[in-house]
Amino acid sequence: MGRDNQTWVHEFILLGLSRDWGTQVSLFVLFLLMYLVTVLGNFLIILLIRLDSRLHTPMYFFLTNLSLVDVSYATSIVPQLLAHFLAAHKAIPFLSCAAQLFFSLGLGGIEFVLLAMMAYDRYVAVCNPLRYSAIMHTGLCSRMAIVSWVSGSINSAMQTAITFQLPMCTNVYIDHISCELLAVVRLACVDTSSNEVAIMASSIILLMTPFCLVLLSYIQIISTILKIQSKEGRRKAFHTCASHLTVVALCYGMAIFTYIQPHSSPSVLQEKLISLFYAILTPMLNPMIYSLRNKEVKGAWQKLLGQFSGFTSKLKT
Repeated sequence: MGRDNQTWVHEFILLGLSRDWGTQVSLFVLFLLMYLVTVLGNFLIILLIRLDSRLHTPMYFFLTNLSLVDVSYATSIVPQLLAHFLAAHKAIPFLSCAAQLFFSLGLGGIEFVLLAMMAYDRYVAVCNPLRYSAIMHTGLCSRMAIVSWVSGSINSAMQTAITFQLPMCTNVYIDHISCELLAVVRLACVDTSSNEVAIMASSIILLMTPFCLVLLSYIQIISTILKIQSKEGRRKAFHTCASHLTVVALCYGMAIFTYIQPHSSPSVLQEKLISLFYAILTPMLNPMIYSLRNKEVKGAWQKLLGQFSGFTSKLKT
């Protein structure tokens, strides 16, 4: 009977953030601007790393992957959100909802694993600098990136499959801004204990395990930094990790708060705000964090802008 009832659900209605037309138009303008800044910022970071040979290092290889994940994650959610701000009927087809859940969940998982890989890179750079090039060779970096993408994708495929095989009966209203995992599971008209166990298991594997690896890496890093005699040496070593540590704090904090305890999950409004944080704010801030707090990136920007200014001056003459 569950299967028969599920065939009635051809689309879902996303309730979004507000029903007030004026508020929706204001949010449309705000989020459109933020999305454009996100796309531009991340693609500029990728372009800069490609053009400047000084940035062809493991750290910036992982940063390129992080920028790709960020812009893809934002794109999996924000365009549909913007379209719904201006639509009277805020519907999303069943298959589109499943695709959105797959991509957003997968990209989120990839980012968490990728941040753990970046923490290991910083650990080697600070704790074993003389062997850094030998340890973090191109082959290892490529394998680490592949592990990140494959693990996040496999987890997302499994979660999406078990979520959308649940009988939804005639429940079509998703009180969220997107087809988010917990919001979709709540639509089921059967017991979802097994799904909650699966969510908990994937949270431990793709969230807590990378977080613990990051934590262990930074315990070793801080221990090594404290042993450095010179104040300038300690400052330089800490500066090496500052950008990554800031991004880690942004990304892991709310995810742990949201997914690690599905039974005691935050309110619906909090879930919406957390989703907005990950879909818009974090992808927009990451390029800024790595640009403003990193001398190598700032130097590359100055070099690129200098070359551009020289090129435009030649055109004028």
